[in-house]
Amino acid sequence: MQFEAQVVGAFGRHLQVRNARGERLAARPRGRGLQLVCGDRVRCEWDAQHAELFVIEALPRQTCLYRSNAQGRTEPVVANLHSVLVVLAPLPAPDWFVIDRYLCAASSAGLAAAVVVNKCELGLASLECELAVYGRAGYPWRACSARTGEGLEALPALFAAGSGVLVGQSGVGKSALVGRLAPEADALTGELTRDDEGRHTTTASRLYELGGGGELIDSPGVRDFAPALEQLDARDLGFPEVGALAAHCRFADCSHMQEPGCAVRDAAQAAELSARRYESYRRLRRLRADLTAARGPRRRN
Repeated sequence: MQFEAQVVGAFGRHLQVRNARGERLAARPRGRGLQLVCGDRVRCEWDAQHAELFVIEALPRQTCLYRSNAQGRTEPVVANLHSVLVVLAPLPAPDWFVIDRYLCAASSAGLAAAVVVNKCELGLASLECELAVYGRAGYPWRACSARTGEGLEALPALFAAGSGVLVGQSGVGKSALVGRLAPEADALTGELTRDDEGRHTTTASRLYELGGGGELIDSPGVRDFAPALEQLDARDLGFPEVGALAAHCRFADCSHMQEPGCAVRDAAQAAELSARRYESYRRLRRLRADLTAARGPRRRN
Protein backbone atom coordinates (compact mmCIF):
# COMPACT_ATOMS: atom_id res chain seq x y z
CA MET A 1 0.00 0.00 0.00
CA GLN A 2 1.25 3.45 -0.91
CA PHE A 3 0.47 6.78 0.73
CA GLU A 4 1.73 10.36 0.77
CA ALA A 5 3.50 11.81 3.80
CA GLN A 6 5.82 14.57 4.90
CA VAL A 7 9.38 14.16 6.13
CA VAL A 8 9.40 15.56 9.67
CA GLY A 9 12.78 14.22 10.75
CA ALA A 10 15.94 13.59 8.75
CA PHE A 11 19.25 12.19 9.94
CA GLY A 12 21.25 10.81 7.04
CA ARG A 13 19.24 7.95 5.54
CA HIS A 14 17.11 7.62 8.67
CA LEU A 15 13.81 9.44 8.23
CA GLN A 16 10.68 10.11 10.19
CA VAL A 17 7.55 10.78 8.13
CA ARG A 18 4.12 12.05 9.16
CA ASN A 19 1.08 10.54 7.47
CA ALA A 20 -2.36 12.09 6.92
CA ARG A 21 -3.48 10.96 10.39
CA GLY A 22 -0.59 12.80 12.02
CA GLU A 23 1.27 9.61 12.94
CA ARG A 24 5.07 9.76 12.88
CA LEU A 25 6.66 6.68 11.33
CA ALA A 26 10.25 5.56 10.83
CA ALA A 27 11.24 5.17 7.18
CA ARG A 28 14.17 4.89 4.82
CA PRO A 29 14.59 6.01 1.21
CA ARG A 30 14.58 3.18 -1.29
CA GLY A 31 17.74 3.36 -3.35
CA ARG A 32 20.53 5.92 -3.37
CA GLY A 33 18.98 8.40 -5.77
CA LEU A 34 16.61 10.09 -3.32
CA GLN A 35 18.10 13.12 -1.55
CA LEU A 36 15.49 13.94 1.08
CA VAL A 37 15.36 16.66 3.72
CA CYS A 38 12.99 17.77 6.42
CA GLY A 39 9.83 19.27 4.95
CA ASP A 40 9.81 17.16 1.78
CA ARG A 41 6.50 15.72 0.61
CA VAL A 42 7.01 12.08 -0.32
CA ARG A 43 5.29 8.88 -1.41
CA CYS A 44 5.79 5.91 0.89
CA GLU A 45 5.27 2.16 0.56
CA TRP A 46 5.18 -0.56 3.19
CA ASP A 47 7.48 -3.49 2.38
CA ALA A 48 5.89 -6.54 3.99
CA GLN A 49 8.83 -8.78 3.14
CA HIS A 50 11.28 -6.64 5.11
CA ALA A 51 8.66 -5.27 7.54
CA GLU A 52 9.89 -1.77 6.82
CA LEU A 53 8.53 1.51 5.48
CA PHE A 54 10.30 2.95 2.43
CA VAL A 55 10.10 6.32 0.74
CA ILE A 56 9.87 5.56 -2.97
CA GLU A 57 9.33 9.01 -4.47
CA ALA A 58 9.95 12.67 -3.63
CA LEU A 59 7.11 14.97 -4.70
CA PRO A 60 7.93 18.35 -6.29
CA ARG A 61 9.17 20.98 -3.86
CA GLN A 62 7.43 24.34 -3.69
CA THR A 63 10.41 26.03 -2.05
CA CYS A 64 13.78 24.90 -0.74
CA LEU A 65 16.76 26.34 1.11
CA TYR A 66 20.00 25.12 -0.50
CA ARG A 67 23.68 25.27 0.36
CA SER A 68 26.97 24.57 -1.42
CA ASN A 69 29.30 21.89 -0.10
CA ALA A 70 33.10 22.09 -0.19
CA GLN A 71 33.14 20.79 -3.77
CA GLY A 72 30.73 23.50 -4.91
CA ARG A 73 27.85 21.06 -5.35
CA THR A 74 24.35 22.10 -4.37
CA GLU A 75 22.65 20.34 -1.46
CA PRO A 76 19.13 20.87 -0.06
CA VAL A 77 18.82 21.90 3.58
CA VAL A 78 15.05 22.04 4.23
CA ALA A 79 12.09 22.02 1.85
CA ASN A 80 8.61 23.49 1.48
CA LEU A 81 9.13 26.33 3.92
CA HIS A 82 8.10 29.98 3.94
CA SER A 83 10.68 31.69 6.14
CA VAL A 84 14.23 31.42 7.44
CA LEU A 85 14.91 32.62 10.97
CA VAL A 86 18.61 33.15 11.60
CA VAL A 87 19.28 32.76 15.32
CA LEU A 88 22.17 34.47 17.06
CA ALA A 89 23.05 35.33 20.63
CA PRO A 90 25.47 37.52 22.58
CA LEU A 91 27.28 34.29 23.46
CA PRO A 92 28.72 32.55 21.54
CA ALA A 93 29.84 35.69 19.72
CA PRO A 94 28.01 36.03 16.38
CA ASP A 95 29.81 35.24 13.16
CA TRP A 96 28.18 38.01 11.15
CA PHE A 97 29.53 36.67 7.88
CA VAL A 98 27.79 33.31 8.38
CA ILE A 99 24.60 35.14 9.33
CA ASP A 100 24.85 37.20 6.13
CA ARG A 101 25.24 34.07 4.03
CA TYR A 102 22.11 32.51 5.49
CA LEU A 103 20.18 35.70 4.75
CA CYS A 104 21.53 35.76 1.19
CA ALA A 105 20.54 32.12 0.67
CA ALA A 106 17.03 32.86 1.92
CA SER A 107 16.61 35.94 -0.26
CA SER A 108 17.99 34.13 -3.31
CA ALA A 109 15.51 31.28 -2.75
CA GLY A 110 12.58 33.70 -2.53
CA LEU A 111 12.04 33.05 1.17
CA ALA A 112 11.22 35.58 3.87
CA ALA A 113 14.11 36.06 6.30
CA ALA A 114 14.42 37.51 9.78
CA VAL A 115 16.95 37.62 12.62
CA VAL A 116 16.18 36.21 16.07
CA VAL A 117 18.38 37.26 18.98
CA ASN A 118 18.21 34.65 21.73
CA LYS A 119 19.66 35.01 25.27
CA CYS A 120 18.65 38.67 25.38
CA GLU A 121 19.02 38.52 29.18
CA LEU A 122 22.78 38.73 28.56
CA GLY A 123 22.36 42.21 27.05
CA LEU A 124 22.23 43.52 23.50
CA ALA A 125 24.66 46.44 23.68
CA SER A 126 27.36 44.63 21.69
CA LEU A 127 24.87 43.71 18.95
CA GLU A 128 22.86 46.90 18.48
CA CYS A 129 25.00 48.38 15.72
CA GLU A 130 24.80 45.30 13.47
CA LEU A 131 21.12 44.73 14.25
CA ALA A 132 20.41 48.29 13.11
CA VAL A 133 22.24 47.51 9.85
CA TYR A 134 19.99 44.51 9.27
CA GLY A 135 16.93 46.61 9.97
CA ARG A 136 17.97 49.18 7.37
CA ALA A 137 18.58 46.38 4.87
CA GLY A 138 14.98 45.24 5.32
CA TYR A 139 15.45 42.30 7.67
CA PRO A 140 13.21 42.39 10.77
CA TRP A 141 14.74 41.23 14.03
CA ARG A 142 13.30 40.19 17.37
CA ALA A 143 15.02 39.74 20.73
CA CYS A 144 13.95 36.96 23.06
CA SER A 145 15.11 34.57 25.74
CA ALA A 146 14.41 30.85 25.77
CA ARG A 147 15.53 30.84 29.42
CA THR A 148 13.26 33.57 30.78
CA GLY A 149 10.50 33.53 28.15
CA GLU A 150 10.95 37.22 27.30
CA GLY A 151 9.90 38.16 23.76
CA LEU A 152 8.80 34.66 22.73
CA GLU A 153 5.24 35.78 22.03
CA ALA A 154 6.46 37.81 19.03
CA LEU A 155 8.23 34.95 17.27
CA PRO A 156 5.29 32.93 15.83
CA ALA A 157 4.26 35.95 13.73
CA LEU A 158 7.52 35.58 11.78
CA PHE A 159 6.39 32.26 10.32
CA ALA A 160 2.62 32.28 10.80
CA ALA A 161 2.12 31.94 7.04
CA GLY A 162 3.43 28.39 7.10
CA SER A 163 6.66 26.74 8.13
CA GLY A 164 9.87 28.37 9.27
CA VAL A 165 13.32 26.99 9.94
CA LEU A 166 15.69 28.01 12.71
CA VAL A 167 19.29 28.17 11.47
CA GLY A 168 22.52 29.51 12.89
CA GLN A 169 25.68 28.74 14.78
CA SER A 170 25.99 25.97 17.32
CA GLY A 171 25.23 27.01 20.88
CA VAL A 172 22.82 29.88 20.19
CA GLY A 173 19.87 27.97 21.68
CA LYS A 174 17.75 26.91 18.71
CA SER A 175 16.58 23.70 20.38
CA ALA A 176 15.77 25.62 23.57
CA LEU A 177 13.59 27.96 21.52
CA VAL A 178 11.81 24.99 19.95
CA GLY A 179 11.19 23.58 23.41
CA ARG A 180 9.52 26.84 24.40
CA LEU A 181 7.51 27.36 21.21
CA ALA A 182 6.45 23.73 20.81
CA PRO A 183 6.28 22.38 24.37
CA GLU A 184 4.79 19.07 23.23
CA ALA A 185 7.96 18.33 21.30
CA ASP A 186 10.94 17.16 23.27
CA ALA A 187 13.63 18.87 21.19
CA LEU A 188 16.33 16.98 23.06
CA THR A 189 15.03 13.52 22.23
CA GLY A 190 16.87 11.36 19.74
CA GLU A 191 19.66 12.73 17.63
CA LEU A 192 21.74 14.57 20.20
CA THR A 193 25.44 14.48 20.79
CA ARG A 194 28.11 16.56 22.46
CA ASP A 195 30.47 18.77 20.52
CA ASP A 196 34.18 19.19 21.17
CA GLU A 197 33.45 21.68 23.94
CA GLY A 198 31.02 19.38 25.74
CA ARG A 199 27.82 21.18 24.76
CA HIS A 200 24.68 19.41 23.56
CA THR A 201 23.96 19.99 19.88
CA THR A 202 21.20 18.87 17.55
CA THR A 203 22.48 16.67 14.70
CA ALA A 204 19.21 16.11 12.86
CA SER A 205 16.53 18.35 11.38
CA ARG A 206 13.06 17.94 12.88
CA LEU A 207 9.71 19.55 12.14
CA TYR A 208 7.24 20.48 14.89
CA GLU A 209 3.65 21.73 14.77
CA LEU A 210 2.89 24.86 16.78
CA GLY A 211 -0.26 25.17 18.81
CA GLY A 212 -1.24 28.51 17.28
CA GLY A 213 -0.67 27.36 13.70
CA GLY A 214 2.39 27.02 11.56
CA GLU A 215 5.32 24.65 11.75
CA LEU A 216 8.86 25.07 12.99
CA ILE A 217 11.94 23.18 11.82
CA ASP A 218 14.97 22.89 14.08
CA SER A 219 18.21 22.46 12.13
CA PRO A 220 21.71 21.48 13.26
CA GLY A 221 24.07 24.25 14.31
CA VAL A 222 26.92 25.11 11.96
CA ARG A 223 30.39 26.61 12.01
CA ASP A 224 30.16 27.83 8.42
CA PHE A 225 27.63 28.04 5.60
CA ALA A 226 27.79 28.71 1.86
CA PRO A 227 24.71 29.53 -0.25
CA ALA A 228 24.00 27.49 -3.39
CA LEU A 229 25.87 28.98 -6.35
CA GLU A 230 23.02 28.62 -8.86
CA GLN A 231 20.62 30.68 -6.76
CA LEU A 232 22.89 33.66 -6.15
CA ASP A 233 22.06 36.65 -8.34
CA ALA A 234 25.40 37.65 -9.88
CA ARG A 235 24.53 41.35 -9.53
CA ASP A 236 24.18 41.48 -5.74
CA LEU A 237 24.62 37.90 -4.36
CA GLY A 238 21.45 38.37 -2.29
CA PHE A 239 22.47 41.59 -0.50
CA PRO A 240 19.40 43.86 -0.93
CA GLU A 241 21.28 47.09 -0.23
CA VAL A 242 23.90 46.16 -2.83
CA GLY A 243 21.14 45.42 -5.34
CA ALA A 244 19.57 48.84 -4.76
CA LEU A 245 22.89 50.61 -5.37
CA ALA A 246 23.95 48.44 -8.32
CA ALA A 247 21.45 50.19 -10.62
CA HIS A 248 23.65 53.30 -10.40
CA CYS A 249 26.94 51.61 -11.34
CA ARG A 250 28.63 52.66 -14.58
CA PHE A 251 28.72 49.10 -15.90
CA ALA A 252 25.68 46.82 -15.96
CA ASP A 253 27.82 43.77 -15.15
CA CYS A 254 29.75 45.48 -12.34
CA SER A 255 30.95 43.02 -9.71
CA HIS A 256 31.43 45.85 -7.17
CA MET A 257 34.97 44.73 -6.46
CA GLN A 258 37.30 47.07 -8.36
CA GLU A 259 35.47 48.51 -11.38
CA PRO A 260 35.48 52.30 -11.86
CA GLY A 261 32.25 54.16 -11.37
CA CYS A 262 30.91 51.58 -8.90
CA ALA A 263 28.08 53.03 -6.83
CA VAL A 264 28.41 50.23 -4.25
CA ARG A 265 32.08 50.94 -3.54
CA ASP A 266 31.40 54.67 -3.44
CA ALA A 267 28.60 54.14 -0.91
CA ALA A 268 30.85 51.98 1.29
CA GLN A 269 33.62 54.58 1.20
CA ALA A 270 31.13 57.32 2.09
CA ALA A 271 29.76 55.20 5.00
CA GLU A 272 26.35 55.13 3.32
CA LEU A 273 26.70 51.34 3.10
CA SER A 274 27.86 49.31 6.07
CA ALA A 275 31.58 48.66 5.67
CA ARG A 276 31.19 45.26 7.32
CA ARG A 277 28.31 44.26 5.06
CA TYR A 278 30.33 45.36 2.04
CA GLU A 279 33.28 43.28 3.26
CA SER A 280 30.84 40.38 3.72
CA TYR A 281 29.72 40.84 0.12
CA ARG A 282 33.34 40.81 -1.06
CA ARG A 283 34.05 37.63 0.91
CA LEU A 284 31.01 35.90 -0.57
CA ARG A 285 32.05 37.03 -4.06
CA ARG A 286 35.47 35.40 -3.53
CA LEU A 287 33.90 32.29 -1.99
CA ARG A 288 31.59 32.00 -4.98
CA ALA A 289 34.60 32.08 -7.31
CA ASP A 290 36.46 29.49 -5.20
CA LEU A 291 33.49 27.10 -5.11
CA THR A 292 32.92 27.53 -8.84
CA ALA A 293 36.57 26.58 -9.42
CA ALA A 294 36.20 23.60 -7.06
CA ARG A 295 33.51 22.17 -9.33
CA GLY A 296 36.00 21.74 -12.16
CA PRO A 297 35.55 22.62 -15.86
CA ARG A 298 32.83 20.06 -16.53
CA ARG A 299 30.65 21.22 -13.65
CA ARG A 300 31.19 24.91 -14.48
CA ASN A 301 29.97 24.40 -18.03
